Amino acid sequence: MKDVSKFLSRRSFLTHTSCFGAYYALAQMIPLPALAETLGPQSNAASRVSQTPIVDKGFAVVRKIGNGLYATISDPSKGPTTLCNGGFLVGKDAAMLIEGFTTAGGAAFQMDALRMVSQVPVKGALDTHYHFDHSMGNAYYGANGVPLWAHANAAKRIVDSYSPLQGADKAAVLAPFEKLVKDAKNETEKAHAQSDLNAITTVYTIANGSVLGLPNRPIDPSKPTPVDLGGVTAVIESMPGHSGTDMIIRVPDQNVVYTGDLLFNGWYPVCFDEKATISGWRATLAKFAAMDKETVFVPGHGQICGQEGVATLREVFDDIAGQAEKMFKAGVPVAEAQQRYAVPDKFKNFPVFAWGFTIAPAIGKLYGEWQSK
Repeated sequence: MKDVSKFLSRRSFLTHTSCFGAYYALAQMIPLPALAETLGPQSNAASRVSQTPIVDKGFAVVRKIGNGLYATISDPSKGPTTLCNGGFLVGKDAAMLIEGFTTAGGAAFQMDALRMVSQVPVKGALDTHYHFDHSMGNAYYGANGVPLWAHANAAKRIVDSYSPLQGADKAAVLAPFEKLVKDAKNETEKAHAQSDLNAITTVYTIANGSVLGLPNRPIDPSKPTPVDLGGVTAVIESMPGHSGTDMIIRVPDQNVVYTGDLLFNGWYPVCFDEKATISGWRATLAKFAAMDKETVFVPGHGQICGQEGVATLREVFDDIAGQAEKMFKAGVPVAEAQQRYAVPDKFKNFPVFAWGFTIAPAIGKLYGEWQSK
């Protein structure tokens, strides 16, 4: 039996786990908003998204969003089979799947949906980044001979992040987080610490019940990668922000972008990763905002959206940065600032998965950026 304390400090453990546990813990509290709430009925973007899904299993629906383009949208309140969003692109010669999801069952669900519309060969399945909820179903694709595409560093990050948890002693893993709950100075800190404990508990459980499927088609992040499926042409691009392994897949002639977790629609963004960069992420969102006004975005989490979804996440980052900057200039220590952030009324219904995965690390990274100037 491995002793997790020998290879993972609390900080590195938070750094190397995914946001999956927090989704699982909050699943019943995160119903998916109606499509009409996130795509205004008067927009051309809305008219391109089918109101009737080709399949609806509760935990996820698949909708047609363009010529040969489909979006898989998860509803966490209905179960953990998929959790993140994904989709697939279908040309006359080949198809491309997007995301491995949380479970092999989630990947199988998406493959079955693809086969409802086409029997063309599958060119590959893309993980938009290495995190647990986007990659743990990879084993299904691997077992079915589907090449696994991802950022060149994604396979190593999966191994480094999740293999140490497989067989690790549960008590040793959870003890530091249980202590933080016990030692909390007030109810606010206790609630934050409890949310982190819930997240870690679930990450541990899922990691121990999963077979790691590693990407075997590394993508060079230094240049765009074109994908020709026959009548449907896309481009895979690397952009900074969420994980250090983030890839988007864009269909330029249809103004459709599958963003991975570079876009959370109506949720607080997950910022814990050691390679996450707040300034880089905000620059990526600025690039999204500069795209055509009728662009359809398939976010990593939340409902399909147009430019209003990008604008809202930029506002969330602005609010976090605004509150943090006031505290930074007032000399408030970073640990205190991370606890003092107040969710404004405008975003009070946005899920905050676990404080140590979202707001606390965002403030910590902002402090680090300001201190380095």
